[in-house]
Order: sequence, then C-alpha cells, then structure tokens
Amino acid sequence: MTDATIKRVDEMETFYEGMVTRARAELGVQSWGMQVFDFPPAWDGYPNHHHAEGAVDPGQEELYMPLAGSATLHLDGEKHRLEPGIWARVGIAQPRRLMPGPEGVQLVVIGGTPGKAFVPPAWTELGAAPPSMPAWT
Repeated sequence: MTDATIKRVDEMETFYEGMVTRARAELGVQSWGMQVFDFPPAWDGYPNHHHAEGAVDPGQEELYMPLAGSATLHLDGEKHRLEPGIWARVGIAQPRRLMPGPEGVQLVVIGGTPGKAFVPPAWTELGAAPPSMPAWT
C-alpha cells in the first residue's frame, strides 16, 4: 500500500473566510505544523505577533514560503519583500507581521518547536474551531 496523500489545496478545509487552509491535517502531516494562508490585496488584518511564552502556539519558529503574489514581512521596523522564490524563517520570540501586496499573497507557513517533537495544536485539526486572532503587540 502506498503511504502518500495527494490533495488539491482548493479542496482542503479552510477557516477565516477561506484565508487559512488546514493543509497539515488534510494531508495527514504529523511531524510539523503547516497551513496555507491566502490573503487578499492590501489586507491589514494579520496581527503583529510572536510565538514566545503566552502566545498562541508558543515555541514555534515559522517558515514563510510564498506560492503566488507578494507580501511585506515586518520585523522590528525592517521590511522584507516576500514572493515566490524568497522565503523567510522567523524565530520564536521575534515579532512579525505580514502585509499582502497589491495582488494579495498565497503562502505556505510551516512551524515547529526546535528540539521537541511536534504536537499538533487542537485548532489545526479538521473541524476544530479556529484560534482567536493573536493580540497586536
């Protein structure tokens, strides 16, 4: 028997009006966190946040991999343009905010806790209630 899962992103479960896709759960990934974000042009609802103690999913470092469009990643006053082929890793305590470009952005976000086995947060499971949006920092 083949050990693989193949699915179209546009057929996977979403929340926040289609802006977040539960790719990890849909594909059965157990080793790391993974969602697909699909943000409309110039959307400003992605909060400035971190994953240090007290945050949603504490301990997560993240990797942002744009598939289409562009976004500006804000890091302590620095701005970095992300687009297909330009990826970014952001550390646990580093505050970060994404601002989609004029065409919007679709990106894969992978997360994990360095040195620890991955435990999927309840909100990432199929059918679960979405997390509350992190507070602005």
